[in-house]
Amino acid sequence: MPVFISEPAVIEAAGNKPKVIQEFVGRVNSQTSDVSIARMVSPSGWVEPGQTPQFDEYTVVLKGELTVETVGSVHQVSAGQAIIAKKGEWIRYSSPHPEGAEYIAVCLPAFSPETVHRDTQ
Repeated sequence: MPVFISEPAVIEAAGNKPKVIQEFVGRVNSQTSDVSIARMVSPSGWVEPGQTPQFDEYTVVLKGELTVETVGSVHQVSAGQAIIAKKGEWIRYSSPHPEGAEYIAVCLPAFSPETVHRDTQ
């Protein structure tokens, strides 16, 4: 039987500035541990701590531009583009550009604070 989701859950975000996370599917809003699907809106100048998650993350940028740093590279992901981050790899997301960024993040398995492994610095 289908599960109707009438609205997302708003979740507190990590980082130096307020970022909106609207989880449609995931551990909080639908008690789903297999996958999480969230809409993110990050302001200009936002940066979060680096992380080494235990999940794959698929990110599609809808508006603006997202900067994605890895150990060996930096990617500028613009509206209409996507990036895949594999579990176990260090990564950091930010939106330093004037327009910020709006994007969809899909995590397999679902995101959890216990499995994101954020840097403590």
